[in-house]
Amino acid sequence: MEDLSNIQNLIYVIRGQRVMLDFDLARIYQVETAQLKRQVRRNIERFEGDDFMFELTSDELSRCQFGTLNKKRGNNFKYMPFAFTEIGVAMLSGVLNSKIAVEANRRIMRAFVAYRHLAEMPIAATYLELKKEIESVRAEVNDILADQNDINESTRAQLDAISTALAELQAKPADKPRRPIGFIQPKDK
Repeated sequence: MEDLSNIQNLIYVIRGQRVMLDFDLARIYQVETAQLKRQVRRNIERFEGDDFMFELTSDELSRCQFGTLNKKRGNNFKYMPFAFTEIGVAMLSGVLNSKIAVEANRRIMRAFVAYRHLAEMPIAATYLELKKEIESVRAEVNDILADQNDINESTRAQLDAISTALAELQAKPADKPRRPIGFIQPKDK
């Protein structure tokens, strides 16, 4: 039995459509790939059009990770695999009549729906959430910079006042001599 995440890993995007390949479906339905293909060919009128099913080309197969050729005998594709879209998989349940096929088809339909929700919904929600966070961070940074600018202006004003006071102290002439500090008294002249 395949669980939802394992089935989602078997959904590929080929020709801009989310599809499952015949050999993966055969494994899930617990039938041979040849038997699945035979049933599809016997009922080909149910699968007319690329929106239900299409056969992969050798170029598409060579570009995909599941299409790498192996050196051992029997591991390479003799016939190009069929790619079933979501509605093609739903139509496939009418061709394969068994309890396993019905149950597997329910799990596959749930996986397609979950895949669609994963692919579409979080993007819009994440975008709006990120936009709000960026705006709040931008406002905080602007407040911090304004506060820092105010501190710099007041610090500059205080430093100017200190400089002015020091300049005034240095400019005062010493009119009378100062009395020394301490216990020793100066001698009178």
